[in-house]
Amino acid sequence: MNRKPAPSLDWLAECRAAFASGTLVRGVLSRPAEPDSAVSKITLRPVALRGELQFQWAERRGPKELHQNLSAAASADRLEREFPGRFRQLNLQTTEADFEFAALPSGQTRGRRRKPSRPEPPATEHNVARRYLIPEGRPCPFLHAAGIMTPDGRVRAAMAHKFRQINRFLELVDDIYRDLPAEGVLRVVDYGCGKSYLTLAIHHLLTVVHGRDVEILGIDRSSEVVAASQAIADRLGLCGLTFQSSEIGDVAASGRVDLAVALHACDTATDAALARAVGWQARVILAAPCCQHEVAQSMSAPALDLIEAHGILKERFAALATDALRAAALEAAGYRTQVLEFIEHEHTAKNLLIRGVLREQPSSTAQAAWRERFVSFKRLLGLERVALESYPPWNVRDSG
Repeated sequence: MNRKPAPSLDWLAECRAAFASGTLVRGVLSRPAEPDSAVSKITLRPVALRGELQFQWAERRGPKELHQNLSAAASADRLEREFPGRFRQLNLQTTEADFEFAALPSGQTRGRRRKPSRPEPPATEHNVARRYLIPEGRPCPFLHAAGIMTPDGRVRAAMAHKFRQINRFLELVDDIYRDLPAEGVLRVVDYGCGKSYLTLAIHHLLTVVHGRDVEILGIDRSSEVVAASQAIADRLGLCGLTFQSSEIGDVAASGRVDLAVALHACDTATDAALARAVGWQARVILAAPCCQHEVAQSMSAPALDLIEAHGILKERFAALATDALRAAALEAAGYRTQVLEFIEHEHTAKNLLIRGVLREQPSSTAQAAWRERFVSFKRLLGLERVALESYPPWNVRDSG
């Protein structure tokens, strides 16, 4: 007796049903149709936004992840655009079943249904609880003093973004902790410390989390800000933390500097801070540039006329170009350099962090190549000279 073939699964019907019923736990699109696709994978999960069920799409582009929140209907429509044309594999986990769909060379799709691996109702909290270096719910004296936490460890609603920003920054600092000296006092300089949220956070990470002795100097041109920050440090009894009112270029440091930080220094003040850090041969440099006007005001190149025709495009391109020049200059100075996302782009466009780690044995050949790349890119932008070149440590002047 011949068995009847199992009915083929209608992948789109199954997906629309999962979206509409709210039973979807997780979805994954993989195996891009184009081998050189910039997007390697897309994941989706349910989230509750303002009391409504939506689905968050997370698109992986290299080291970055881009998010988009869509309704059930819009998610089903997008899924139809993505599979099987753009991605060849689709996996769905619902509370009722697991589905696996694959695109065949013939253009058809093949599907399999299994028992649910996650039969529990999907978690829909938009901000899934995560393990922070400073966890919510545990009292933290400096966060309380800064007005971010209540005495019992609850994060104030108005300061939730600042709390996440501090923890994100600490993750980036903790990631380079292994590049700092393993023994002895750690010496840190923070240029443009402002209200000192992040300076205090560095002190907490190094002393409380890692148990190290520190000498941290926070610098800001505002004497009022410095006095307020020093008052918090003194009131909390934070050893090894001092603040000084000074211009970045006037700061003198005796001895080595292990970590140099410059967060949101305005315009060319970032260049001054980077130059100081390189001059001291700081082991690690972290810089998150703020407003940047120099390149936007000076660049002029026929190849960029489409960008220069629109103020907002010119401004953003110039900011990225400035950071590219800074990263190249750090490489030319012997640093292993990365440009990373600092905080969520939805809160500010100024969300990049330049991270440089001093190489133990820099290659003079590689440094020379980076100097050439710096000069070539500067010429492409139609720039004769940038602020970076006025500082001796860089040695990247255009000799052509």
